[in-house]
Amino acid sequence: MPRLTKIYTRKGDDGTTSLGSRERVPKNALRVQAYGTVDELNSTIGVAVASGLCGRLAELLLIIQNELFHLGSDLSFYADDKKKYGIPQIEARHVARLETLIDEMSDVVGPLENFILPGGAVGAAHLHVARTVCRRAEREAIALMQEEPDEVNLHVVKYLNRLSDALFVMSRYENHQQGIPEPLWDTLA
Repeated sequence: MPRLTKIYTRKGDDGTTSLGSRERVPKNALRVQAYGTVDELNSTIGVAVASGLCGRLAELLLIIQNELFHLGSDLSFYADDKKKYGIPQIEARHVARLETLIDEMSDVVGPLENFILPGGAVGAAHLHVARTVCRRAEREAIALMQEEPDEVNLHVVKYLNRLSDALFVMSRYENHQQGIPEPLWDTLA
């Protein structure tokens, strides 16, 4: 467990930051952008939970927030360093669990009969914001994978892809649990 004794170090004042292995890189490097967006996603999910989501979602999202810490650390280390430091990584089982969750919640909310707009309950709206941040994290992880093909765990992109779908279904589930109709896209507007 990392121990932070001091929050500021002044080392980043030159526009660089440390990867998990302590290698200095520019703060705008693709790798830093990718795990930075994962951190933003985790914070956005925290806002959704703090908004008062139903108990089932709050429990599930705490697990997902921990997995996002794994995913962020997975992205902040090069492949060889992950082995060297024993870094937790996203695995196929994490992706499969999200798929099971999506199926379970989809059974509750039913099929989509129209496109929906982000909104409804406050918590559902926050989950839609988290979904869009997740999609950005996915795009950035893909860009990193294209630049460094042997350095990105393939399960990272799969996890982010499934998580964005899960967040969409969770927003529908939250509206369902709160008894709030989903705002529908009016194609005639």
